[in-house]
Amino acid sequence: MLGPLASLKVLDFSTLLPGPFASLLLADMGAEVLRIESPTRMDLLRVLPPHDQGVSASHAYLNRNKRSLALDLKQPEALEVIKQLLQDYDIVLEQFRPGVMDRLGLGYEALKAINPKLIYVSITGYGQTGPYKDRAGHDINYLALAGLASYTGRVDGGPLPLGMQVADVAGGSLHGVIGLLAAVIARQQTGQGQHLDVSMTDCAFSLNAMAGAGYLACGVEPGREEQMLNGGSFYDYYRSRDGRWFSVGSLEPVFMQQLCTALGRPELAGQGLSPEPARQQALKEALKVEFEKYDFAELCELFAGVDACVEPVLSLGEAVRHPQLKARELVVEVPRGDGTTQAQMACPLRFSDGLPEPRHIGAGLGEHTDQVLGELGFSIERIAELRRARVVV
Repeated sequence: MLGPLASLKVLDFSTLLPGPFASLLLADMGAEVLRIESPTRMDLLRVLPPHDQGVSASHAYLNRNKRSLALDLKQPEALEVIKQLLQDYDIVLEQFRPGVMDRLGLGYEALKAINPKLIYVSITGYGQTGPYKDRAGHDINYLALAGLASYTGRVDGGPLPLGMQVADVAGGSLHGVIGLLAAVIARQQTGQGQHLDVSMTDCAFSLNAMAGAGYLACGVEPGREEQMLNGGSFYDYYRSRDGRWFSVGSLEPVFMQQLCTALGRPELAGQGLSPEPARQQALKEALKVEFEKYDFAELCELFAGVDACVEPVLSLGEAVRHPQLKARELVVEVPRGDGTTQAQMACPLRFSDGLPEPRHIGAGLGEHTDQVLGELGFSIERIAELRRARVVV
């Protein structure tokens, strides 16, 4: 099985999380992804713990189904290799700061001259323009500048560092894939490629879907625990007697009624519809009392048969074993290359025609160098020369 994106061939110059997660989705859907890795500058994902049989679990996951060509881009011979690859690979994904690829001779305009159909995706923290374009940043900084952190967290505790990287993944990776595929469709109509400027801060800003719309149209500045969905209503987390947590999202009247009835307090249901902050807070306090009457296991049993938008907060280990996630086959065994497999999160997208089976975990540095250069017509002797000159590894 080839997969829906089998016609796409991607040169991936990215490291860390946003670019690799984007190209993981592409590779899982059948695209041929070739990572261009530096033999002199180690990708941090390769050393990030924890490790499984000496390999970073994060690297093995984020770079599965991709080949690796170790190439020193600062050497002139490397540029010649890239130029040859561009005859076949017509999508580039890169994550350097603006100007870096230009200095290497690998900027969009230079590569477009070689292949006018090239789609060139640049994922950066702040974009290719603006006063912050050269500024360093991480996920937490992008969320802060995008306004998202200002109304996330508790009033008495300030903003909370989130457990996953929203700006990196929802901002950079997913928007990068969406833009890339849109450019592919446009190329089918025009025959021309284009440059996509994906700013993680821009994309994180656009995730202010409801709060941002309310501020721009109505001037309502969101604050922590002030809106219906950020802790300003009963829509929140509640602690069990034994210190575990439950999520309550019973916004609709039918769900609120079932929630309150299950807890033995049906008279509270009317408060869930009230827009008055005082009544919402009173309901929240009442629900806190009720939830703390039960242990976690008792609450799981109580709500198992109640369709009230109430679910337990699971650890990752519990999530892996949950019957819904197991039924959706969200864990897959991926070949290591030595006859064994590694458990990884599966591609979450479902196609009626299916997807290709995972081929291998993240490749070793330069694992496919000889193979790729051989496909380009390089002789064994020439590859050996390039290796002696440290152009490739």
